[in-house]
Amino acid sequence: MASSLKTGLAAAMLLIAASLTAAPMGSVEQEITQMEKNWAEAPMTHDTASVERIVADDWIGIWFDGSTLTKAQMIAEMKSGAMTTQSITLDPIKVRVFGDVAISTGGDTEKSQYKGQDSSGHYVWTDVYAKRNGKWQAVASQVTKTEAPKR
Repeated sequence: MASSLKTGLAAAMLLIAASLTAAPMGSVEQEITQMEKNWAEAPMTHDTASVERIVADDWIGIWFDGSTLTKAQMIAEMKSGAMTTQSITLDPIKVRVFGDVAISTGGDTEKSQYKGQDSSGHYVWTDVYAKRNGKWQAVASQVTKTEAPKR
């Protein structure tokens, strides 16, 4: 009887532990996925407030043209109209969490302009997030322009 009680307790503890570790992971993935959606839509509505929340002050991005971009530069380009998006369709977003770091990968097809040039097309990107002071923020990004994916 004691053996089956121990086995039952051990199984219950494993189930509880699994549910406790699985729940936060799903919520982090959902939170970052929503942040990605908000960030992608921000240039359409000139929503620099969302970018301010999502992107860390020390963020650095490697842009599709090979240039680097800081948070301050990105916000300035959104405000000036140098970075605009007329429409965007996101590909599936995959978020992998490693403690206080998360990596988000995805892509999008957009109609956009960057510094007066048509930049429309398909892009794939990787964003690195860090949890700082209890809040997730993007700390690094890399964007590559690609051929449209075959569906």
